[in-house]
Amino acid sequence: MTTNSPESLTIGRLARAAGVGVETIRYYQQRGLLPVPTSQGTFRHYPVALTARIHFIKRAQELGFSLGEITELLRLEDGAHRSAIRRIATDRLAQIGKKVADLKRMQKTLKHLVMECEHTRRDLPCPIIASLVQATGLT
Repeated sequence: MTTNSPESLTIGRLARAAGVGVETIRYYQQRGLLPVPTSQGTFRHYPVALTARIHFIKRAQELGFSLGEITELLRLEDGAHRSAIRRIATDRLAQIGKKVADLKRMQKTLKHLVMECEHTRRDLPCPIIASLVQATGLT
């Protein structure tokens, strides 16, 4: 690639094309998710194709994958090792299931506390505050 090549971008243009910040690209490089091209003159030039890789990383993050898991998925990108890919996705799915269960428990508890607060006499402590104070052991 040359500096005039339409297939290359500076880091700023790559960031804009991918919809991320320059710092994100540098961070992904530090984590080994993106290559660090050699300098050509005063600027590094990145292949346009890296925008697709950045989109892959961002989409995987949206699905809850960690950067470590994304690194592994990129290593398996050719799709030949489907059992390894399924294992990573299944593990992530299990973690999401646990988070959903925790969120449902939290939702149930808060709904109950809000209802109690609504129906508790004004001369008594608010059940929400009382519950939080009790949980901290300040009583």
